Amino acid sequence: MREAASAAMAAGALGRAAGLEKAARERSGWYARYLGAFAVGQLVLVPVAVLWRGAPSALVFGVTNALLVTGLSWYAARQRVVRRGFGVKHGVLMGSWAVVFAVTITLGTSVFGHGVPYAVVGALACALPPAVGAWSERRGAA
Repeated sequence: MREAASAAMAAGALGRAAGLEKAARERSGWYARYLGAFAVGQLVLVPVAVLWRGAPSALVFGVTNALLVTGLSWYAARQRVVRRGFGVKHGVLMGSWAVVFAVTITLGTSVFGHGVPYAVVGALACALPPAVGAWSERRGAA
């Protein structure tokens, strides 16, 4: 009798855990939107950083970047659901973006001389990690 009760309790606990996992997946679509907005932001920020020169460039870049980061941080902080593995995925995505961004800005300002074709390619390259993350997040939530 005890074994049957224990098995029923275990099955109930597993059912609740599966339900929580399903709810987390369904409600974690916010992260795909977060990454999509971040990717779109790169299409603006990278050309500003690569093409413009001087104090106005630094001011526009700084204000735009601060608004993007503040808005996305505020949005992320208001979300109640974070799925399993979120920290690792976010760390890998932001780390890969940071490497691509640093290389793009360094090469764009020192080697390629502020060229428009390079700015376009650099913007797309910087938008790629968050765009791939958003795509995989949407695919995983479905």
